[in-house]
Parts: sequence; C-alpha cells; structure tokens
Amino acid sequence: MSNMSDVIEAYIKRYLEAEEEIELKRNEMAVHFQCVPSQINYVINTRFTTERGYTVESKRGGGGYIRILKVRLNTHSQLVDMLLALIEDKEITENIATDITCRLCQEEVVTEAEAKLMMVTLSQNFHEDKMQNNAVRKHYMQVFLEHLKYRT
Repeated sequence: MSNMSDVIEAYIKRYLEAEEEIELKRNEMAVHFQCVPSQINYVINTRFTTERGYTVESKRGGGGYIRILKVRLNTHSQLVDMLLALIEDKEITENIATDITCRLCQEEVVTEAEAKLMMVTLSQNFHEDKMQNNAVRKHYMQVFLEHLKYRT
C-alpha cells in the first residue's frame, strides 16, 4: 500500500494531466485525505519542485490557496538552459541531482540508460565533507547539462 504522501502526489498529478495549472485549498485537501495540513505542505514542497518541472505559488489566510503550474518548455535546449540557470547559485544535493536527472529522462532529453549513468556518477561521495560532495556534484551536473545543450 502506498504511503499518504504518494497518494496525495498521485491525486494532484491526475489533475495536472488535464490542466496545466490547478489551484488547491490546503485545508480542504487535508479534510479530503484525513491528514494534517502540514502533510499537504510536505507533499507540495518535496514533490512539486522546480527541479521536477513545477512552479508553486501560495497565499496564506482564510481565502488562501496553493497554485501549481506544470512548466512546459518547447525544446530540450530551453529545458537545459532553465536547469543550468536554476543550479547556478544552488547547492546540488543527491536528491536535487536525482530530481533533475529524472526530469531529463521524463522529457526524453536523455535515455533511461544515460540517466542511470548520470545517477551513478552523481550519487558518489567524493569527499568526507558533504559541502565538497555537493560542489563536485554541481560541477558534474553542469558538465552534463552543457553537453546536452549542444547535442543533436
């Protein structure tokens, strides 16, 4: 049986298949799934990230909402450019590297075999220091993306 986060994610993704943008009420979702509102926040914050191809905007308060937009780009080059800009000032953890690699595979920029090779490289611990690992991971991700940008 799936955990609650997986169920909530699947529910939201079903709506996003039909609409590019959806608006949710956090409290209504919590009642629907019989969970606390923070569970909805957790799913939104971890499963609908920019790296995974989503833009999230929220407004708190009584009339508050959470708006989720699936980002669709016209070309692979646009996707790669967007990802390069996204990681420019960001620490690349193993989770972020996984999200980016999965997105490249879903958008058919890389094959499944290429994605697996990327993940083997990006999941390595290069140093004892976590920050150094993330810096090396970022460098490799930038190299991969630059290569993909000019691939035909």
